[in-house]
Amino acid sequence: MNARHILVVDDEAGIRDLLKEILQDEGYQVTLAENATQARQFRKGRRPDLVLLDIWMPDFDGVSLLKEWAGHNLLTMPVIMMSGHGTIDTAVEATRLGAFDFLEKPIALQKLLTTIERAFREHKGAIQHYAGLARLSDNPVYAPLARRLTQIAEHRTPFLLMGETGSGAELCARFLRQQGKPFVAPDTTAWLAYQPLDLLAEAQNGLLFLPEIGNLNRLEQKGLLLMFSKIEKFNVQLITATTRQLSQLVDAGQFDANLFNSLTRLVLTLPSLRQHRGEIPSLAQLILTELIEQGESPPRRFSPEALSLLRDDPWPVTLSQLYNVIKTLGMVSLREQISLHDVTQTLLQFKDSREFLSPPLPLDLPLRDARDAFEKIYFEHHIQLAGGNMSKVAEKIGLERTHLYRKLKKLGVNIGKAREES
Repeated sequence: MNARHILVVDDEAGIRDLLKEILQDEGYQVTLAENATQARQFRKGRRPDLVLLDIWMPDFDGVSLLKEWAGHNLLTMPVIMMSGHGTIDTAVEATRLGAFDFLEKPIALQKLLTTIERAFREHKGAIQHYAGLARLSDNPVYAPLARRLTQIAEHRTPFLLMGETGSGAELCARFLRQQGKPFVAPDTTAWLAYQPLDLLAEAQNGLLFLPEIGNLNRLEQKGLLLMFSKIEKFNVQLITATTRQLSQLVDAGQFDANLFNSLTRLVLTLPSLRQHRGEIPSLAQLILTELIEQGESPPRRFSPEALSLLRDDPWPVTLSQLYNVIKTLGMVSLREQISLHDVTQTLLQFKDSREFLSPPLPLDLPLRDARDAFEKIYFEHHIQLAGGNMSKVAEKIGLERTHLYRKLKKLGVNIGKAREES
């Protein structure tokens, strides 16, 4: 059995060295960090089994670092705070933020070892299954989204998430989940038609997430509209999501206009991975680190060539597809380093599998809506093949650029930072 790994964070070299000697004698593996910057960097790449964290450090105090880890879903190991001149208020604050215990310096040897043993025995951990957005919030594409979500959640305002299939709507909802509070994400929307208030009661004082509200029938739309009038009574944070153009459904008489107005008071658009392919290497590494920490992948690392192929290949095109690819690579690669060949073979398997292909066009739509849906997929396909070069797209499909842009705007196609060079 591998030795448990303890990270010691203290700005005093003498204390660090003493703790390392004591803990290694007890059979623990020990890493030392002399400040919060080093500890933060270590935690980004690996999860220790326990942290001994000094409160008073010159660059960034321990309580602030603890709060930062908790806010980014990185507090997944027991943390024992240490201080030579702590106060009751500081100890209470650290415990409230998630610290396991608080030790005053000088620390008695027996008390130190007893507290560590108790932490390993009692700590349940806060590891969630691919919390995702918390870790991805270190990436420049998703950091603004995480900040906006946090800002909105403070006011518990209902909001709508819009984006293509697989762009991470449920990750956003789970990012805002509070420990100890209900999180309700029903598998079926039938509840909305007959028992909408039961859903609110189940989610009382917590969060209710409803995916793809663009497919609701009339009764379900009526139930959701009723929810809006009762949300404050049940103190529920309501998050809805859709991949469809609701305004077009309203115009076609398929979606209630009053419900549309309630849903679109606050809208967040999810980033499109196809428009940020340059960020795929860093996203892939963040996801792989998360999977390794959660025990869903052995220790792995990407070769530069493997990351380049993930970035340059036209597939995957959504965040959920990228996650599935990285998880597969982590589990099936035969060596610690994920190679170019590994990525090539895995992408071929995913492209050939019907399970991971985009869903077919819904054939029960009115002719105009079905035509719009096809054209949207058609234009997105050619924009992706051309790498966002709109001159090449216009030439390929035989449309004048002004007319092309007008069509894309009407269809709601996000062209990101389009390029005009030929």
